Amino acid sequence: MNFDKLIDHFRLDKQEFYFQFNSHPNYPSALAFSDTLNFLGLKNDAYELDKEYWDELPSEFMALVDNSFSLVKKKDSEFTIYSDKVKNISKEELYKNSDDFVLLFEKTENVKTTTFFDFKPFIYVIFGIILLYSFLQFTWYESIFNLLSLLGIYISLELFNQKFGQESVVVSNICGGASNSNTQSACATIFSSDKTNILGLKLSDFSLIYFLGITFIGLLFPSAQFALRIISLISVLVILYSLYVQAFVEKSLCRVCLLIIFILLSQIVISSLYFSLEVSLPIVFIGIIAFISLFFTIAFLNNLMNQKEELKKSNAKNLRFKRNYDLFKRELLSNEKIEFSDKNTFFLGNKDAKLHISVVSNPYCGFCKNAHKILEDLLAKYPEEISAQIRFNYSGESAGEKYTQLISDFLSIYQNKSQHEFLNTVDTWFENRNEDEIKRKSGTNQPQNLTDIIQMTSENSSAGLTFTPVFILNGYQFPDKYDREDIHYFINELIEDEDFSA
Repeated sequence: MNFDKLIDHFRLDKQEFYFQFNSHPNYPSALAFSDTLNFLGLKNDAYELDKEYWDELPSEFMALVDNSFSLVKKKDSEFTIYSDKVKNISKEELYKNSDDFVLLFEKTENVKTTTFFDFKPFIYVIFGIILLYSFLQFTWYESIFNLLSLLGIYISLELFNQKFGQESVVVSNICGGASNSNTQSACATIFSSDKTNILGLKLSDFSLIYFLGITFIGLLFPSAQFALRIISLISVLVILYSLYVQAFVEKSLCRVCLLIIFILLSQIVISSLYFSLEVSLPIVFIGIIAFISLFFTIAFLNNLMNQKEELKKSNAKNLRFKRNYDLFKRELLSNEKIEFSDKNTFFLGNKDAKLHISVVSNPYCGFCKNAHKILEDLLAKYPEEISAQIRFNYSGESAGEKYTQLISDFLSIYQNKSQHEFLNTVDTWFENRNEDEIKRKSGTNQPQNLTDIIQMTSENSSAGLTFTPVFILNGYQFPDKYDREDIHYFINELIEDEDFSA
């Protein structure tokens, strides 16, 4: 399934979305789709709703249109559909081509948006520097030749990345984009019909090697015109092969292939008309070494990327098993239930919530920082659905003066200020580990009564909770077989599970 347009609209992290969706135990169901959006911060609820009630839906909702999860935006009597492509349809067409499934969503501030680093601006800068250097140092026809080589590199890089699931807007637009599915399909057909396989490299990969090679030779060796002319003439064989496959085998034309052919033909014309025939054996030798080096480099990168894709697919399949809620719940309930008498000290969230999370912690524990961050994120995302308690292990006077003062300051802030400010103080502590800063936040020199915290620590010790951090869900210790971060994958089902209540 392709959700690129949908992901782009909500500015979600594309790689994260596909990974979470593919690794969901119920992939590729509507539940997997809904849970993935919830995980990324796009809170939603699914309904089966007859079409007669669709007029009462908000201006934006999601539905199964043409058996594909789609965002539907309505304006008057026209609807815009965001799926594998963007299209406008009428109300009658929408009702005809969609099921009764609808998904209503609410975008929150906690949505995980696209955060990956974009290298393209740097590529553009490098290309610009190369072009500037070329026009300043070479003749106009050599500069045009190098410009065509850079264009070939760019398109070939897009094709190379597209093999590994990274959608190319450039290739998509050249092939017709959303406006012409026939030409887009023709491009996909030609790419998939490529039977070339030399150390795993396809014809499009050799295009990248070719353009990188002639760019390297053309820029660094001004006397290499003869070599470039011969290399350009050799590309005629590739042009004939590509045209044969398109015209006689697949009987459809690929626009990207035709654009590359146009670049190759343009370079053949320029080199034939303007490049000299002066032979330089050192240049020929360097050219051969350059192409061989590029061939093995691209083959290595291609193999590395293939292995990475295989690992991602394998990991996604393994995670479907690991994220099965029934298995997680069975592991969770296999632990003996722990009962705490003190449920008020450092209590956070909604007291009436069905899911209660206890975190046994120690302010001087390095691993506790991440545990508190997880708890803080859950409270921010589900303020009404969960409650929590921070249970610091504190052993009284033997803990030391600094620890006693720190716990006293925490208690003072909790009792006299908001829950949000208390959580922010705990977060500040784990970031800076500065007792004086926490003391300033508390705003008092009066020692607090720490009897309840000492009693809390005694209960933790009686339950065997001496090592920190520990998550406890409705009295059951979080299973050791799972990472603490895995709670994010089960939180919605834990909240909705009527048989698992606090």
